[in-house]
Amino acid sequence: MVDPSRLPPGHPALPPRRIGVLLVNLGTPDATDYWSMRRYLKEFLSDRRVIEENPIKWWLVLNLVILTVRPRRKGRDYEKIWNRERNESVLKTITRSQAEKLAVSLREDPRILVDWAMRYGNPSLAARLEAMRQAGCDRILIVPLYPQYAAATTASVCDKAFEALKGMRWQPAVRVAPAYFDQPVYIDAVAASLEAGLSELSFTPDVIIASYHGMPEDYLRKGDPYYCQCAATTRLLRARLKLGEDKLLMTFQSRFGTAEWLKPYTDVTVRSLPAKGVRNLVVITPGFAADCLETLEEIAMENAEIFRRAGGENFAHIPCLNDGERGMSVIRDVVLRELQGWI
Repeated sequence: MVDPSRLPPGHPALPPRRIGVLLVNLGTPDATDYWSMRRYLKEFLSDRRVIEENPIKWWLVLNLVILTVRPRRKGRDYEKIWNRERNESVLKTITRSQAEKLAVSLREDPRILVDWAMRYGNPSLAARLEAMRQAGCDRILIVPLYPQYAAATTASVCDKAFEALKGMRWQPAVRVAPAYFDQPVYIDAVAASLEAGLSELSFTPDVIIASYHGMPEDYLRKGDPYYCQCAATTRLLRARLKLGEDKLLMTFQSRFGTAEWLKPYTDVTVRSLPAKGVRNLVVITPGFAADCLETLEEIAMENAEIFRRAGGENFAHIPCLNDGERGMSVIRDVVLRELQGWI
Protein backbone atom coordinates (compact mmCIF):
# COMPACT_ATOMS: atom_id res chain seq x y z
CA MET A 1 0.00 0.00 0.00
CA VAL A 2 1.24 3.48 -0.89
CA ASP A 3 2.04 5.71 2.11
CA PRO A 4 -0.62 8.51 1.96
CA SER A 5 1.95 11.01 3.27
CA ARG A 6 4.01 10.53 0.10
CA LEU A 7 1.17 11.37 -2.28
CA PRO A 8 0.90 14.89 -3.72
CA PRO A 9 -1.87 17.16 -2.35
CA GLY A 10 -5.31 16.32 -3.76
CA HIS A 11 -4.25 12.87 -5.01
CA PRO A 12 -7.19 10.38 -4.99
CA ALA A 13 -7.07 7.81 -2.19
CA LEU A 14 -5.57 4.49 -3.23
CA PRO A 15 -6.82 1.15 -1.91
CA PRO A 16 -4.34 -1.54 -0.83
CA ARG A 17 -2.84 -3.47 -3.77
CA ARG A 18 -4.61 -6.77 -4.25
CA ILE A 19 -4.64 -9.75 -6.62
CA GLY A 20 -7.99 -10.73 -8.13
CA VAL A 21 -9.12 -14.21 -9.12
CA LEU A 22 -12.30 -14.15 -11.20
CA LEU A 23 -14.11 -17.41 -11.93
CA VAL A 24 -16.25 -17.16 -15.07
CA ASN A 25 -18.94 -19.54 -16.28
CA LEU A 26 -21.17 -19.44 -19.32
CA GLY A 27 -24.27 -17.64 -18.13
CA THR A 28 -27.73 -17.71 -16.72
CA PRO A 29 -31.09 -15.99 -17.12
CA ASP A 30 -32.27 -13.90 -14.17
CA ALA A 31 -35.60 -15.73 -14.15
CA THR A 32 -37.63 -18.19 -16.21
CA ASP A 33 -40.27 -15.81 -17.56
CA TYR A 34 -40.44 -14.90 -21.25
CA TRP A 35 -38.67 -11.54 -21.07
CA SER A 36 -35.86 -12.71 -18.77
CA MET A 37 -35.22 -15.67 -21.05
CA ARG A 38 -35.41 -13.45 -24.11
CA ARG A 39 -32.78 -11.03 -22.74
CA TYR A 40 -30.46 -13.90 -21.88
CA LEU A 41 -30.89 -15.71 -25.20
CA LYS A 42 -30.46 -12.49 -27.18
CA GLU A 43 -27.15 -11.73 -25.48
CA PHE A 44 -25.95 -15.31 -25.87
CA LEU A 45 -27.06 -15.87 -29.46
CA SER A 46 -25.89 -12.42 -30.61
CA ASP A 47 -22.29 -13.32 -29.78
CA ARG A 48 -20.35 -13.67 -33.02
CA ARG A 49 -18.09 -16.19 -31.33
CA VAL A 50 -21.10 -18.45 -30.74
CA ILE A 51 -22.94 -17.98 -34.03
CA GLU A 52 -20.72 -17.42 -37.06
CA GLU A 53 -23.52 -17.05 -39.60
CA ASN A 54 -23.94 -14.13 -41.99
CA PRO A 55 -24.72 -11.23 -39.59
CA ILE A 56 -27.67 -9.82 -41.50
CA LYS A 57 -29.25 -13.22 -42.14
CA TRP A 58 -28.72 -14.26 -38.52
CA TRP A 59 -30.17 -10.99 -37.15
CA LEU A 60 -33.39 -11.66 -39.06
CA VAL A 61 -33.60 -15.31 -37.97
CA LEU A 62 -32.77 -14.48 -34.36
CA ASN A 63 -35.11 -11.55 -33.88
CA LEU A 64 -38.02 -12.63 -36.06
CA VAL A 65 -38.09 -16.35 -35.31
CA ILE A 66 -35.91 -17.65 -32.48
CA LEU A 67 -36.56 -14.92 -29.91
CA THR A 68 -40.26 -15.20 -30.56
CA VAL A 69 -40.55 -18.93 -29.83
CA ARG A 70 -37.51 -20.18 -27.96
CA PRO A 71 -37.70 -18.10 -24.71
CA ARG A 72 -40.93 -19.80 -23.56
CA ARG A 73 -39.67 -23.28 -24.38
CA LYS A 74 -36.32 -22.76 -22.68
CA GLY A 75 -38.05 -21.11 -19.74
CA ARG A 76 -40.06 -24.29 -19.20
CA ASP A 77 -36.83 -26.30 -19.30
CA TYR A 78 -35.19 -24.04 -16.72
CA GLU A 79 -38.28 -24.35 -14.51
CA LYS A 80 -37.55 -28.07 -14.14
CA ILE A 81 -34.17 -27.43 -12.50
CA TRP A 82 -34.62 -23.95 -11.00
CA ASN A 83 -33.28 -23.36 -7.49
CA ARG A 84 -36.50 -22.11 -5.96
CA GLU A 85 -35.00 -21.55 -2.53
CA ARG A 86 -32.64 -18.91 -3.94
CA ASN A 87 -34.80 -18.11 -6.98
CA GLU A 88 -31.88 -18.56 -9.36
CA SER A 89 -30.41 -21.09 -11.77
CA VAL A 90 -28.45 -24.03 -10.42
CA LEU A 91 -25.41 -22.86 -12.38
CA LYS A 92 -25.44 -19.53 -10.52
CA THR A 93 -25.76 -21.30 -7.17
CA ILE A 94 -22.85 -23.63 -7.86
CA THR A 95 -20.55 -20.99 -9.37
CA ARG A 96 -21.07 -18.70 -6.38
CA SER A 97 -20.25 -21.58 -4.05
CA GLN A 98 -17.11 -22.44 -6.04
CA ALA A 99 -15.89 -18.85 -5.61
CA GLU A 100 -16.72 -18.79 -1.91
CA LYS A 101 -14.94 -22.08 -1.24
CA LEU A 102 -11.92 -21.01 -3.29
CA ALA A 103 -11.71 -17.79 -1.25
CA VAL A 104 -11.66 -19.81 1.96
CA SER A 105 -8.93 -22.12 0.64
CA LEU A 106 -6.76 -19.10 -0.34
CA ARG A 107 -7.39 -17.06 2.80
CA GLU A 108 -3.78 -17.50 3.97
CA ASP A 109 -2.85 -14.74 1.49
CA PRO A 110 -4.93 -11.65 2.42
CA ARG A 111 -4.02 -9.95 -0.86
CA ILE A 112 -6.14 -12.37 -2.89
CA LEU A 113 -9.71 -11.36 -3.71
CA VAL A 114 -11.90 -14.07 -5.26
CA ASP A 115 -15.07 -13.26 -7.20
CA TRP A 116 -17.23 -14.80 -9.91
CA ALA A 117 -19.08 -13.70 -13.03
CA MET A 118 -21.11 -14.93 -15.98
CA ARG A 119 -20.26 -14.35 -19.61
CA TYR A 120 -23.96 -13.86 -20.35
CA GLY A 121 -26.38 -12.54 -17.77
CA ASN A 122 -25.57 -11.49 -14.22
CA PRO A 123 -23.28 -10.86 -12.47
CA SER A 124 -21.65 -9.53 -15.61
CA LEU A 125 -17.98 -9.85 -16.36
CA ALA A 126 -17.57 -6.09 -16.85
CA ALA A 127 -19.20 -5.30 -13.52
CA ARG A 128 -17.05 -7.73 -11.55
CA LEU A 129 -13.83 -6.62 -13.23
CA GLU A 130 -14.64 -3.02 -12.36
CA ALA A 131 -15.44 -4.02 -8.77
CA MET A 132 -12.08 -5.75 -8.54
CA ARG A 133 -10.29 -2.72 -9.93
CA GLN A 134 -11.99 -0.45 -7.41
CA ALA A 135 -11.01 -2.86 -4.63
CA GLY A 136 -7.35 -2.33 -5.54
CA CYS A 137 -6.67 -5.35 -7.76
CA ASP A 138 -3.83 -4.34 -10.06
CA ARG A 139 -3.42 -7.98 -11.17
CA ILE A 140 -6.36 -10.20 -12.11
CA LEU A 141 -6.42 -13.87 -13.05
CA ILE A 142 -9.49 -14.73 -15.13
CA VAL A 143 -10.43 -18.40 -14.87
CA PRO A 144 -12.89 -19.57 -17.56
CA LEU A 145 -14.52 -22.67 -16.07
CA TYR A 146 -14.26 -24.65 -19.29
CA PRO A 147 -11.95 -27.69 -19.15
CA GLN A 148 -11.65 -27.71 -22.95
CA TYR A 149 -10.93 -24.56 -24.96
CA ALA A 150 -13.33 -23.33 -27.63
CA ALA A 151 -13.55 -19.98 -29.35
CA ALA A 152 -17.25 -19.89 -28.44
CA THR A 153 -16.46 -20.17 -24.72
CA THR A 154 -12.96 -19.20 -23.58
CA ALA A 155 -12.26 -16.75 -26.39
CA SER A 156 -15.63 -15.12 -25.84
CA VAL A 157 -14.73 -14.58 -22.17
CA CYS A 158 -11.49 -12.91 -23.28
CA ASP A 159 -13.35 -10.72 -25.77
CA LYS A 160 -15.73 -9.45 -23.09
CA ALA A 161 -12.97 -8.95 -20.53
CA PHE A 162 -10.78 -6.98 -22.93
CA GLU A 163 -13.81 -4.93 -23.96
CA ALA A 164 -14.25 -3.96 -20.30
CA LEU A 165 -10.54 -3.16 -19.97
CA LYS A 166 -10.79 -0.73 -22.90
CA GLY A 167 -12.87 1.58 -20.71
CA MET A 168 -10.37 1.68 -17.83
CA ARG A 169 -7.73 4.37 -17.53
CA TRP A 170 -5.69 2.30 -15.09
CA GLN A 171 -5.88 -1.23 -16.39
CA PRO A 172 -4.88 -4.13 -14.18
CA ALA A 173 -2.44 -6.70 -15.50
CA VAL A 174 -4.50 -9.67 -16.66
CA ARG A 175 -3.86 -13.36 -17.06
CA VAL A 176 -6.29 -15.91 -18.48
CA ALA A 177 -6.05 -19.47 -17.20
CA PRO A 178 -5.67 -21.97 -20.06
CA ALA A 179 -7.83 -25.04 -20.60
CA TYR A 180 -7.05 -27.92 -18.25
CA PHE A 181 -8.44 -30.80 -20.33
CA ASP A 182 -5.36 -33.00 -19.84
CA GLN A 183 -4.19 -31.98 -16.38
CA PRO A 184 -3.72 -35.00 -14.07
CA VAL A 185 -5.67 -33.41 -11.20
CA TYR A 186 -8.67 -32.93 -13.50
CA ILE A 187 -8.53 -36.41 -15.05
CA ASP A 188 -8.14 -38.00 -11.62
CA ALA A 189 -11.03 -35.95 -10.23
CA VAL A 190 -13.42 -36.90 -13.04
CA ALA A 191 -12.39 -40.56 -12.86
CA ALA A 192 -12.74 -40.68 -9.07
CA SER A 193 -16.12 -38.95 -9.27
CA LEU A 194 -17.31 -41.54 -11.79
CA GLU A 195 -16.03 -44.41 -9.66
CA ALA A 196 -17.76 -43.01 -6.58
CA GLY A 197 -20.99 -42.52 -8.51
CA LEU A 198 -20.92 -46.04 -9.90
CA SER A 199 -20.42 -47.49 -6.43
CA GLU A 200 -23.72 -45.94 -5.33
CA LEU A 201 -25.79 -47.34 -8.21
CA SER A 202 -27.97 -50.42 -7.97
CA PHE A 203 -26.83 -51.56 -11.43
CA THR A 204 -23.63 -51.97 -13.41
CA PRO A 205 -23.53 -50.01 -16.68
CA ASP A 206 -23.04 -51.86 -19.95
CA VAL A 207 -21.71 -48.64 -21.46
CA ILE A 208 -20.59 -45.24 -20.17
CA ILE A 209 -20.97 -42.14 -22.34
CA ALA A 210 -18.80 -39.05 -21.95
CA SER A 211 -21.03 -36.33 -23.41
CA TYR A 212 -19.57 -32.94 -24.32
CA HIS A 213 -21.30 -29.81 -25.56
CA GLY A 214 -21.29 -29.81 -29.34
CA MET A 215 -20.32 -27.22 -31.93
CA PRO A 216 -20.70 -26.94 -35.71
CA GLU A 217 -18.24 -29.14 -37.62
CA ASP A 218 -17.21 -26.07 -39.57
CA TYR A 219 -15.61 -24.57 -36.45
CA LEU A 220 -13.28 -27.58 -36.26
CA ARG A 221 -12.28 -27.09 -39.90
CA LYS A 222 -11.54 -23.43 -39.13
CA GLY A 223 -8.99 -24.51 -36.54
CA ASP A 224 -10.86 -24.71 -33.24
CA PRO A 225 -9.05 -27.23 -30.96
CA TYR A 226 -12.17 -28.14 -28.97
CA TYR A 227 -12.86 -31.53 -30.56
CA CYS A 228 -9.25 -32.63 -30.16
CA GLN A 229 -9.19 -31.59 -26.52
CA CYS A 230 -12.44 -33.48 -25.82
CA ALA A 231 -10.92 -36.53 -27.51
CA ALA A 232 -7.78 -36.17 -25.38
CA THR A 233 -9.83 -35.96 -22.18
CA THR A 234 -11.76 -39.08 -23.16
CA ARG A 235 -8.60 -40.98 -24.08
CA LEU A 236 -6.99 -40.10 -20.73
CA LEU A 237 -10.14 -41.11 -18.84
CA ARG A 238 -10.18 -44.47 -20.64
CA ALA A 239 -6.56 -45.05 -19.66
CA ARG A 240 -7.15 -43.98 -16.06
CA LEU A 241 -10.29 -46.14 -15.73
CA LYS A 242 -8.93 -49.03 -17.85
CA LEU A 243 -11.94 -48.91 -20.18
CA GLY A 244 -11.93 -49.65 -23.92
CA GLU A 245 -13.44 -47.46 -26.62
CA ASP A 246 -16.51 -49.72 -26.66
CA LYS A 247 -17.13 -49.14 -22.94
CA LEU A 248 -16.48 -45.38 -22.68
CA LEU A 249 -17.96 -43.59 -25.67
CA MET A 250 -17.48 -39.94 -26.63
CA THR A 251 -20.52 -38.03 -27.91
CA PHE A 252 -21.66 -34.43 -28.40
CA GLN A 253 -24.93 -32.86 -27.26
CA SER A 254 -26.97 -29.64 -27.50
CA ARG A 255 -26.84 -29.13 -31.25
CA PHE A 256 -28.76 -26.14 -32.54
CA GLY A 257 -29.93 -25.14 -36.01
CA THR A 258 -29.58 -27.01 -39.29
CA ALA A 259 -25.78 -27.23 -39.67
CA GLU A 260 -23.84 -30.45 -39.18
CA TRP A 261 -22.38 -30.55 -35.68
CA LEU A 262 -19.62 -32.64 -34.13
CA LYS A 263 -20.52 -36.32 -34.12
CA PRO A 264 -21.57 -38.73 -32.83
CA TYR A 265 -24.63 -36.98 -31.40
CA THR A 266 -25.49 -37.88 -27.82
CA ASP A 267 -29.25 -38.28 -28.30
CA VAL A 268 -28.84 -40.38 -31.46
CA THR A 269 -26.30 -42.61 -29.72
CA VAL A 270 -28.48 -43.01 -26.62
CA ARG A 271 -31.47 -43.97 -28.78
CA SER A 272 -29.44 -46.58 -30.70
CA LEU A 273 -27.87 -48.40 -27.76
CA PRO A 274 -30.82 -50.58 -26.58
CA ALA A 275 -31.02 -52.17 -30.03
CA LYS A 276 -27.38 -53.20 -29.54
CA GLY A 277 -28.13 -54.94 -26.26
CA VAL A 278 -27.30 -52.06 -23.91
CA ARG A 279 -29.82 -52.08 -21.06
CA ASN A 280 -27.87 -50.13 -18.44
CA LEU A 281 -26.34 -46.76 -19.27
CA VAL A 282 -24.38 -44.12 -17.37
CA VAL A 283 -23.55 -40.66 -18.74
CA ILE A 284 -20.87 -38.28 -17.52
CA THR A 285 -20.36 -34.70 -18.73
CA PRO A 286 -16.63 -33.89 -18.37
CA GLY A 287 -16.88 -30.69 -20.39
CA PHE A 288 -18.92 -28.94 -17.71
CA ALA A 289 -17.38 -27.68 -14.45
CA ALA A 290 -20.82 -27.29 -12.92
CA ASP A 291 -24.22 -28.84 -13.45
CA CYS A 292 -26.58 -26.72 -15.50
CA LEU A 293 -29.48 -26.94 -17.95
CA GLU A 294 -27.45 -29.06 -20.38
CA THR A 295 -26.58 -31.68 -17.77
CA LEU A 296 -29.59 -31.73 -15.44
CA GLU A 297 -32.39 -31.28 -17.97
CA GLU A 298 -30.96 -32.37 -21.31
CA ILE A 299 -28.99 -35.39 -20.08
CA ALA A 300 -30.53 -36.49 -16.77
CA MET A 301 -34.12 -35.96 -17.94
CA GLU A 302 -34.43 -35.76 -21.73
CA ASN A 303 -31.84 -38.37 -22.67
CA ALA A 304 -32.92 -40.66 -19.85
CA GLU A 305 -36.41 -40.65 -21.38
CA ILE A 306 -34.96 -41.26 -24.88
CA PHE A 307 -33.05 -44.28 -23.57
CA ARG A 308 -36.01 -45.84 -21.79
CA ARG A 309 -38.39 -45.28 -24.70
CA ALA A 310 -35.89 -47.07 -26.97
CA GLY A 311 -35.92 -50.11 -24.68
CA GLY A 312 -33.25 -49.29 -22.11
CA GLU A 313 -33.81 -50.13 -18.47
CA ASN A 314 -31.44 -48.29 -16.13
CA PHE A 315 -30.02 -44.81 -16.74
CA ALA A 316 -27.92 -42.57 -14.53
CA HIS A 317 -26.20 -39.23 -14.94
CA ILE A 318 -23.13 -38.74 -12.75
CA PRO A 319 -23.05 -35.14 -11.47
CA CYS A 320 -20.34 -32.72 -12.55
CA LEU A 321 -17.45 -31.97 -10.20
CA ASN A 322 -19.32 -28.85 -9.06
CA ASP A 323 -18.21 -27.37 -5.72
CA GLY A 324 -17.35 -30.70 -4.12
CA GLU A 325 -13.92 -31.56 -2.79
CA ARG A 326 -12.75 -33.00 -6.11
CA GLY A 327 -14.04 -30.07 -8.13
CA MET A 328 -12.47 -27.53 -5.81
CA SER A 329 -9.13 -29.36 -5.92
CA VAL A 330 -9.13 -28.87 -9.71
CA ILE A 331 -9.99 -25.17 -9.54
CA ARG A 332 -7.46 -24.52 -6.77
CA ASP A 333 -4.74 -26.35 -8.74
CA VAL A 334 -5.41 -24.25 -11.85
CA VAL A 335 -5.46 -21.00 -9.84
CA LEU A 336 -2.28 -21.66 -7.86
CA ARG A 337 -0.41 -22.70 -10.98
CA GLU A 338 -1.42 -19.55 -12.86
CA LEU A 339 -0.72 -17.21 -9.92
CA GLN A 340 2.94 -18.18 -9.84
CA GLY A 341 5.08 -15.05 -9.87
CA TRP A 342 2.26 -12.99 -8.36
CA ILE A 343 2.12 -14.72 -4.98
